[in-house]
Amino acid sequence: MALNVKKLAIIGAGSMGGNMALLFADKGSEVVIQDPSESSRKLVLDNAKLAGLDGKISTASNYQELCSGLSSPKVILFSLPHGSVPDAVLDGLEQYLERGDFIVDCSNEHWERTERRQGRMLARDVHYIGMGVSGGYQSARTGPSMCPGGAFDAIEKLLPFLRQAAAKDNNGNPCVAHIGAGGAGNFVKTIHNGIEHAMMSAQCEAWAIMRHGLAMSNDDIADIFAQWDAKGELSDNFLISIGIDICRQKVPRDESKHVLDLVKDKVVQDTDATEGTGYWTLEAAADLHVPHPTLAAAHSFRLGSGYSKARYDLSSTLEGPFAKPQRLSVRDLEALRRATYATFLGSYLQGLDIIQRASDANGWHINMGNVLAIWRGGCIIRAGYINDLLSPHFEKNNAADWRLIKPIVDELRKCYQSLKQVVVLATENDYVVPALSATLEWLKYSSIPQDLPTQFQEAQLDYFGKHMFDLRSDGPGEPVTGARHFEWKPPKGLESTWEQATKLT
Repeated sequence: MALNVKKLAIIGAGSMGGNMALLFADKGSEVVIQDPSESSRKLVLDNAKLAGLDGKISTASNYQELCSGLSSPKVILFSLPHGSVPDAVLDGLEQYLERGDFIVDCSNEHWERTERRQGRMLARDVHYIGMGVSGGYQSARTGPSMCPGGAFDAIEKLLPFLRQAAAKDNNGNPCVAHIGAGGAGNFVKTIHNGIEHAMMSAQCEAWAIMRHGLAMSNDDIADIFAQWDAKGELSDNFLISIGIDICRQKVPRDESKHVLDLVKDKVVQDTDATEGTGYWTLEAAADLHVPHPTLAAAHSFRLGSGYSKARYDLSSTLEGPFAKPQRLSVRDLEALRRATYATFLGSYLQGLDIIQRASDANGWHINMGNVLAIWRGGCIIRAGYINDLLSPHFEKNNAADWRLIKPIVDELRKCYQSLKQVVVLATENDYVVPALSATLEWLKYSSIPQDLPTQFQEAQLDYFGKHMFDLRSDGPGEPVTGARHFEWKPPKGLESTWEQATKLT
């Protein structure tokens, strides 16, 4: 039976929690917020007045007051920093929870912490749902993409309420669906962010080629992004669309300057502990043994940018940087568009590989069609063309392998030469293209059936570690230990075993 949520609580009234309070108030619910920051609480109340929602949002000074007037069962949303804070909140809140209540954790949280809290609340018969929320604070106000994971029955009860507030795709469908069991909701949001970081890296690399390599103005680049967003493979794309705004924005009261030109090249969200999802994406991919070169390159690039003093120090020691970018003589914006698209698509495919592998490993039964459906609106990686390409195949077969789907592979094929052209040109002229180049290398080694350089590495591993190997004649096989060992150099005193140990069959 669907919940009738007349009044809910939100703990955490920062930019996301505060704007979600306004959103749910807009949709007809009363909202009570709790946050230790008086200024955060006041800002939400002031914004409520501006939005004509005065009286729809109130504050509570403690958890007892917070819970006392809520609808039954209680629905309490968390919008908190990841880590220990939600545990501390649960410690104080738990005594006021009753059987059948709902806690919806909308934070960017690690899935293992979510599952631990789900187990803790299960003992009290309280539903704990880990729900990724995407789209930034603007979408939190107007309708984000929502990614709930947890017990099926509990989420089914909550979904009608969430559908009212979720973003809508171009056909009016709400961008919220049951993603899977346990911590699947938070996990999928984590991988969403890993994909996001890779796509952002590709776009900023393309911007730098245009801005510095081709000496284009920000306004001209905005026009190019507008063309890309209007039609073709990069159409209906959130990151491309906001790139238009970013490139066009002038400094208030000084129309001769662009805000973008004043922004320092330092991304610090991974190093200042405000953002854990990029690292968690790489951690998950490594744990699950899934290749993720574009996502990894983008993360390392962000880290390298954040340590700007280290860059200054090395440049000072070198008396100038290694790279000395040259003005580009070739202006092929179509190749650059295709290279950017190939990297966007590659980022998606690498992320979906991680999600599928994690779902199998953890028994989450993630619905891949639902994953793509909630990414159609309200989220940062919204990419209409890519979603149209992928969705039919994953809706038909939840375990679809994109490597065996010709329309997807053909998209990569048609962009390969452009991607290679851009990476070669950028490399020759000293431009920084980590995500673009990582995608190129990924496409190369992912499609070579035999004769990778790792043939030599496998022999090295067998030489010093007796790690075994397969023969070329054995066929593709699975990623498991080989059946053969060659005694390249027998240990001292065991030379007598040489003849037998060097047999390959």
